[in-house]
Amino acid sequence: MDAIEEAVTAQPTELAPQRAAEHGYTANKDAYLRRLKRIEGQVRGIARMVDEDKYCIDILTQVSAVTKALHAVSLGLVEEHIGHCVVGAAAEPDPEARAEAIDAKVREAAEAIGRLLR
Repeated sequence: MDAIEEAVTAQPTELAPQRAAEHGYTANKDAYLRRLKRIEGQVRGIARMVDEDKYCIDILTQVSAVTKALHAVSLGLVEEHIGHCVVGAAAEPDPEARAEAIDAKVREAAEAIGRLLR
């Protein structure tokens, strides 16, 4: 399974809402899927370039473009998480549950950002 398939088919974390309608990116889901399909096509193009023994610098240029496109998707999802999930946790009426929910959502975002930076 490649990275795109893993990103699209990943199971929600224990702390994530279970219904798709509750995810921050839901309103932009179609746009994300279009971008991911375009990226998938770019990756297939890179594989074709390797198969056809294209010049290595040309291949690296395309890899760089795919990497940049995936980063853009990632940053959009992080922004959606913060704007929806973290802000949603801050709206929890019970102060004790609110603090715990905020901590969990911020920790999730920080861990996700850490994975993106590796």
